[in-house]
Amino acid sequence: MPNPLPQSVRENIIYHHKNGAKNEEIAKWLRVSKSSVKRIIRLHRERKTIRVKAYKRGRKPAFSNQKLEEIEAKIAEQPDITLDELVEYFELNISISALCRKLIKKDLTFKKRRCLPQSSSARMSNGFGASGWSI
Repeated sequence: MPNPLPQSVRENIIYHHKNGAKNEEIAKWLRVSKSSVKRIIRLHRERKTIRVKAYKRGRKPAFSNQKLEEIEAKIAEQPDITLDELVEYFELNISISALCRKLIKKDLTFKKRRCLPQSSSARMSNGFGASGWSI
């Protein structure tokens, strides 16, 4: 789809039209098509404006910023909540992975913190310590 005509060209079309110039002459002077001139004049007559209409493209967001703030508050209140529980609690129509990506963008992760005590039952070494490797 071609780019819309610049605002200055649109204004010139209306200016020349109001001063009595014919559409063919305006198209020749401004080096635009006759159909563009007719369309701009019709838009000016019908909508009383010649501004380019803004289209909202793309997919609509799954939830608003207000809903995201509510989710953040719930996470702050209950840090061990899972993504499944969040989707169920807020009745979101969104996949778990999409919610995860949204929370990662807000710098919210569900990783364990280093301040937790070491596990007494789980192995703490990855087995590479003896060979000199570190991960």
